[in-house]
Amino acid sequence: MARRKKNYLRPVDRSSNTGHERWMVSYADFITLLFAFFVVMYSISSVNEGKYKTLSDSIGEAFSNKVQRGNESDSIETRNVQTVIQPIPLENISTEEVDKKRELSEEILRERKQLSEVSEQFEQVLMPFINDKLVAVKKNDYWIELEMNSEMLFLSGEAELSKKAIPVLKKIAEVIKPLPNMINIEGHTDDIPIENLKFRSNWDLSSARSTSVVHEFVKEGINPPRLSAIGYGEFHPIGDNKIAEQRFKNRRVVLVLMSQAFARYGANDEERAKLLNLVPTTPATVKP
Repeated sequence: MARRKKNYLRPVDRSSNTGHERWMVSYADFITLLFAFFVVMYSISSVNEGKYKTLSDSIGEAFSNKVQRGNESDSIETRNVQTVIQPIPLENISTEEVDKKRELSEEILRERKQLSEVSEQFEQVLMPFINDKLVAVKKNDYWIELEMNSEMLFLSGEAELSKKAIPVLKKIAEVIKPLPNMINIEGHTDDIPIENLKFRSNWDLSSARSTSVVHEFVKEGINPPRLSAIGYGEFHPIGDNKIAEQRFKNRRVVLVLMSQAFARYGANDEERAKLLNLVPTTPATVKP
């Protein structure tokens, strides 16, 4: 007897149809989002007008009360607080102080004029030496500088005045003797070092030369407290020491006729401030 063949069911291969059904998932998601969108739009459009009006009125009333209370407090403060105008403190300057300052200003102007006249006298008296470039006169509002070359006053490497220096210093003394101003005598040298039994350095030489000039002025009758001798050595040149002509200028003695407002012993700090119309500052008191 012939056997009947069994008909086994084979699983259906749906892999070929999967790509055709995938669009349904995206479509369903789109419909869901669209539904949610319309729900939200409907809920926004159906606001309760009564509740919205109540909320709006409450907010307006709250703000109006706050502004009103602020205006009332401002008006109360305005009524209670009196406007007080503080007076501007003015400097109490008496007529006497004004006159005194005017006198000091006039005194400084007179001294400047006097220094200018003294400068002209120096130029007239020392004109031959100025022409020979042995003397130079420099004027300032507060001092006069009279530069004298050392070759005119001293021998090389010496601090004793030469014979030709005495007549020159006498002419200068005649001009400055009647004046009350302080006089500084400054000695300067070039940078060539000197070292012998008399002078250890250019400082010693410059100091000795300025001292010799001071002693000569004392002999001519100038009051010693007005005079001072200073030695600068080679440390304040006015020319290049590498050039012979410039080195010649550096070997000099400078007479400085000081204004009374700046002289060290001619006026103290208070007097100097008065001469310059400056108000001296008083130190602040420290509270314990």
